[in-house]
Amino acid sequence: MRHNYDEDVVAWAREQAQLLRSGKWLQLDAEHLAEEIDDVGKSERRALAHRLAVLVEHLYKWQKQSERQDKSWLTTIRVQRLQVLALLDKAPSLKYLAGQPDFWLGVWHDAVLLLARETELDDIPAQCPWTREQVLAPDWLP
Repeated sequence: MRHNYDEDVVAWAREQAQLLRSGKWLQLDAEHLAEEIDDVGKSERRALAHRLAVLVEHLYKWQKQSERQDKSWLTTIRVQRLQVLALLDKAPSLKYLAGQPDFWLGVWHDAVLLLARETELDDIPAQCPWTREQVLAPDWLP
């Protein structure tokens, strides 16, 4: 049974995987398959950016709201670092992306949005005050 990509993407994906495994190349939905493969890369980039934004947000709160520091913030910092490192290990090509100034600026902007939603901090700088190396260092705190 042929599944329509637009009607049931999960059934379609299962069918495409079976076709790939059985070597039925001519029956593959190549156009949609290529889109889905591209989306995997986009998803990994979004996951990296989000995890870094949450990490940077908590580092900034740690620095600027020292009176509110608690275990949950520290746990979030540690977990996000581990998850970022796991993503970079799983997809080494993301290391290049993570080193790009435009990417870091986007991460910082996302962190600022999170800060605005969760705090009343003002005078937030236009750029991240720390280097990527500092942010990812296992025991570093601002």
